[in-house]
Amino acid sequence: MLLHIPNVLTQDEVRIIRTRLERSDWTDGRATVGAQGAQVKRNRQLPEASAEGRELAAIVQAALARNPMFFAAVLPVRSMPPLFNRYGEGEHYGDHVDGAVRVVPGMPGMLRTDVSSTLFLSAPEEYEGGELVVQDTYGEHEVKLDAGDLIVYPSTSVHRVQPVTQGERICSFFWTQSMIRDDARRSMLYDLDRTIESLRGRLGDCPETVALTAHYHNLLRQWAET
Repeated sequence: MLLHIPNVLTQDEVRIIRTRLERSDWTDGRATVGAQGAQVKRNRQLPEASAEGRELAAIVQAALARNPMFFAAVLPVRSMPPLFNRYGEGEHYGDHVDGAVRVVPGMPGMLRTDVSSTLFLSAPEEYEGGELVVQDTYGEHEVKLDAGDLIVYPSTSVHRVQPVTQGERICSFFWTQSMIRDDARRSMLYDLDRTIESLRGRLGDCPETVALTAHYHNLLRQWAET
């Protein structure tokens, strides 16, 4: 499921993050990928261990925690702390698939990457090129969102960032392990959740909405891994 979630960050939050990022020290983005990714990745990242990065990640995490659409779509068990990257002129990230598991800083064990997320911090008019291109069975989908908006997509997807030809593209990105490993099942549960909410808004908690809610939770109970 490829899903656009608008207004995850307020414009004040975007400004705070952008102002602090402008004062930050950036490193070569190839430091955080494997051998295949390093061959096609040309960008800069805020170091994962930096105090600045942890503080800015906390702002993003708080915004995600208050967003019901993100929870309904992703059904998170746990997420990597958000990271930050930037692409200037000529920088890009070629076709790749995100690694299946990652170490979570400060936490035991590994995180399975079920859902990838990109949070846009630059407005579309600030740069040319730089589209996120996600491939699925329906073809390729180009994504370039307003600052503060989020795109979520299966981590199994082949995707890339087109070369930036003018200006600068700044984003946050992270991975989430979902209660529902399978993307098709996550999509069905999300559609069912949205339908229940729509019907509840029109009809209240009538017998039909209660019955659909029961089906939702019984499917979640059957499929969930925690």
